[in-house]
This record gives sequence, structure tokens and C-alpha cells, in this order.
Amino acid sequence: MRRPSIRNGLTVVFALCLGACATLRTDAPKPVTTSLPPVADSASTRYVAGEVAAHPGQSGFRPLLGNANALMSRVVLADAARHSIDLQYYIFRNDATGRLVAQRLLAAADRGVRVRILLDDIDISKEDHLLDALHAHPNIEVRLFNPFRFRHRSILAKAGQFLLEGPRLNRRMHNKSFIVDGMQAIVGGRNIGDAYFDAGDEVHFRDLDVLAIGPVVAQVAAMFDRYWNSDAAFPVTAYSDNDVSNANLAVLRDRLLRDARAFTESEYAEVVAEDLPNGPSAERKGAWFWGEAYLAADDPAKVDPSPGVDERRLRRIAPALRRELDAAQSQALIVSPYFIPGADGVALLAALVARGATVKVLTNALSATDEPEVHAGYAKYREDLLRAGVELYELEGLRGAGIQRAYGTSSGVSLHAKTMVIDHRRVFVGSMNFDPRSVAFNTEMGVIVDSPGLADAIEQFFAHATAPDNAYHVELVDGRLHWTGKDDGKVVEYDHDPGASRWQRAKLRVLRLLPIEGLL
Repeated sequence: MRRPSIRNGLTVVFALCLGACATLRTDAPKPVTTSLPPVADSASTRYVAGEVAAHPGQSGFRPLLGNANALMSRVVLADAARHSIDLQYYIFRNDATGRLVAQRLLAAADRGVRVRILLDDIDISKEDHLLDALHAHPNIEVRLFNPFRFRHRSILAKAGQFLLEGPRLNRRMHNKSFIVDGMQAIVGGRNIGDAYFDAGDEVHFRDLDVLAIGPVVAQVAAMFDRYWNSDAAFPVTAYSDNDVSNANLAVLRDRLLRDARAFTESEYAEVVAEDLPNGPSAERKGAWFWGEAYLAADDPAKVDPSPGVDERRLRRIAPALRRELDAAQSQALIVSPYFIPGADGVALLAALVARGATVKVLTNALSATDEPEVHAGYAKYREDLLRAGVELYELEGLRGAGIQRAYGTSSGVSLHAKTMVIDHRRVFVGSMNFDPRSVAFNTEMGVIVDSPGLADAIEQFFAHATAPDNAYHVELVDGRLHWTGKDDGKVVEYDHDPGASRWQRAKLRVLRLLPIEGLL
């Protein structure tokens, strides 16, 4: 008989301190379900089937560069769904855009569409009631990935659970996908929430998704099934004290409908209508970028590997991207908001430059990042990268500028896109950052595409994002870091992190001294 461990004892004490909060029942019923087979029985799916048939063996892509376009693409796809919608996200906010998406999912479920929602549990705070009420619908099921043992959402309660189960809770599902009728999928860096769609008054993320059709969609659907049926996924009903009830669903239905009507009458919706008069749907005729593509995704067991398992075997996406970079001959463009190359990454990029390739990296400036600790991890490698011949660009944050937009007053702009272009034809778009956390702790996913057309579109995105009006070019001048950009058309130069306060720069110097890189 095993003796009770100290950790088990602490768990009991912690549970008593939390009182009557909900606890996770690991034996809760969890039926195995899989993706429904695609059927071309609507205008949207018939159009997609025709396009795919004309390009055998290839997948088609449309980049979703604008945040409003990315939101409305999801709404339009949900409205066109006939059979199934599967969502997998790191964050799904209970805010204006999150509730709009939820309302469209509920409307689809009312039409008979099966909806499966898989969310990482780490950032859920005000979403529990929303998710529970949705789960009460007979056509909607919500599961949480790697959930906390106790459903107490205060920072203190989460911190206490991290003390008890830090090694497990530190590993998160960072994947993002939105799959409709098994024939169309959105893959990329965006979560669901106001900050990712240019709504609200918080920082607005500059992000990137692709709408995909063709064979790669089946790969995305199969990946979703692996995560959905994995040991780390639990239905919301696994918590002992949940709000899953028809009464709560009825209340939610009325509130979401009211919120959706208010949203359609908002200034944001007016701007979207002006920008997108024809609607960004796959039904609309237009150009697709075609090419052979495959999905790279980590094994879901990466968050809780079994004893004795070589964790490197569960890491699928990092080795795939390493192979792509190793093969670069003339060019490598990397966009990563959280960029910590480490000594090995610096050596890899330096080797590319040494054999004649142009290597350019876009990441966040200190004034733009929402994770100063990560920026500290990046800053220690800036000089080594520049000496190796890597070109560095940092997105200007405009933090505190209070820029007025039709869809809110932003307190700043922050880069969130994760993409890469190799040799003007190989493209990666997904959820993975170029940092240790993405490699070792998070599960990540993304598509890798051989398409000169898509590569050119992403290169244009990169060129615009790194233009002097939008980003600083970082160089070494007389052995010191030097930033150059433009402000109102005039060249501006700095010998310190631009746009950052003295306190931010001092904090950065302190953080650089701490041995925290492996956790970032």
C-alpha cells in the first residue's frame, strides 16, 4: 500500500481552504467522437469541392491579414455550416467578439450543426458560466484541456494549484483551429477575443491566420480528434459544481441575441461593412494560393507525458520547422512576437547567413510586448544575432498613445502573428513562437505550404510590418545597439529601447540577469 505523500496531503488541505469550490472528477463520462465526413451539400461546400477538384493533391489558402476580416470570416463560416463546427483555442474570451462568436455557434447548433469546443483551461476566468450554458445544448459539447483540479478562478487559487502541480499546469495547449463541415479550416495565431479583432479599448494584436481548403483540412480535423479524445481533455461537466442546465442555456440565448444585435449596430460593425462589402466567405469567388501542404502538430501527450517516455518524440512541430530552416538557401523571414532563439537558434541563423541566405526577423519592441520577461530573454541575444548578419526589426508599440480607431481606443499595438517564409516559396503559419516554451512546454500546430503565391503574400505582410513607419530597424553602430524608424515621415534614431520608460528599461536589465530563460 502506498503511503500518502506530502503533496497529496497539501492537496487535501488546499481543497479544504477553498471550501465548496468545484473539483475535477477524473472519471467523468467522456464519449469518444470523431470528425464528421465532409459532404458537399451547400453553396459553400459545393464551391470548395469544385475548387479542390481542379487542383488535385493541393490545398488552397487565403491569408486573413486584417483583424476585422478574420472575425467576419469565422462568423460567415459558422453561418454557412450545415453539419459540424470544431473549435480549438488557447483563449476564448467572454467579451464582445467572443460572445458574438458564441451566439453564431449557438445559432448553428439550433439548425442541427454539431459543435465541439476545446479550450485550454489556463486563462478561463469569466467564461465558466458561458461555457456551461453552451454545453447544455444537445448539439454542443465543451471540453477543457489540462484543467485545474479546483475550479476556483482567483489568481491566488491558481497560484496555489501551481505550487502543488506546477510541472503539469505549466504545460498548455496553444493550438488554434476553426473547422467547418470538414472542408474549410482557419489556422493561425489568433485566439477568440476583442484584442485579436481590433475591438475594445485594450492592446490590439497584429495577427495572421489562413483560411484553408483541400487535403490539409482533413489533417487539421484528425489532429482535433486526437486532442478532443486525449486523456488531458475533460468535459465541463467533470467539475462537480457546474452550471450546465436548460434554464441557464435559455438565459444565455436571450443575452447573446441581445448582445449580437447591439454589436451589429456598433461603430465597429459599420466599419466592417464599409471594409468588407462582399463578405469574406469561401463562397465568394476569388484567388486561392495553391500548393502542397501538411499540418505539423505536437502530440497532445506532450502536456502530461507518461513516465519513461522520451518527450522529444512528442515534439512534432519544432523539428519540422528546424528542417525547413536547415534547408533554406537564399532567404528566411521569421515573424515571432515572442522570440528567444537561444544559443542553438543563434547558431542556426548564423549558419544560414554564412552560406549566403538573407535572414530577417520581426518581433515586438519593448514598448509593444505584453510579456516583458520574454523580451528580456530575447534582448540578451540581439547583439549576437546582429554580429552574425541577421537583420532585426521590432514592431513599434505606440503604447499609451491612445490611438483612436473606429473600433475602439487602443492603448497600443502588439505583434502576435507567427509565420515564416523560406526561399520565397515555403511558408509556415501557425501558433508556434520561436522560443523555449513553444518547444518544450506548449503544444503547438501550424501548416507548412509550398506555394510561391502564398509566400509572396506573406512577404508583402512582412514588408509592410517592417516599414520604418511601423517598426524599428535594429543595428549595431560602433558596437552599440541603435534603433531607426520614422515618426510622421521623419527619421528618428535611438540608442536605447524606443518608446519604453526608464522604469521599463531598468526592469529589462534586471530581468536579463535572472535564470528564467527555460521557463519563457
